[in-house]
Amino acid sequence: MRADRVYLAQTDTTVGFLSQDAKKLALIKKRDPKKPFLISVDSFARLKTFVRVPNRFKNSVRKAKKTTFVYPNNKALRVVQNSPHLLFLQKFGWMYSTSANESGKHFDEDFAWRVADVIVEDARGFFEGEPSRLIKLGREKFKKLR
Repeated sequence: MRADRVYLAQTDTTVGFLSQDAKKLALIKKRDPKKPFLISVDSFARLKTFVRVPNRFKNSVRKAKKTTFVYPNNKALRVVQNSPHLLFLQKFGWMYSTSANESGKHFDEDFAWRVADVIVEDARGFFEGEPSRLIKLGREKFKKLR
């Protein structure tokens, strides 16, 4: 398995494209390459290599399920826990993650199969579920974005 490839996989929330190559993901989705992607990580130890969690929110981040946090450094990260998707993610440690569709459109399985380098399908198959909650953390306050 190579980190520079684009994988089509069922995440813990919805079907998505995953890769460690953000430029490749932006090209496939036809979106601005300067717009950052969410980063999925396999553990809290890995999370700490990307961001510093404000003391006030450490417990909330640890207990949150299917939630993406935007940290004060403007990086959006989600720790995947207790999911079949975690088994895939552990092979890489972290990956950029985005929904498996063209920017602004709904999931199209034909499109997704055509543009992905590798298809990773488990017993759940592919389904368009509810996206993760999105919360922006400040040093003292937080704001629900989605």
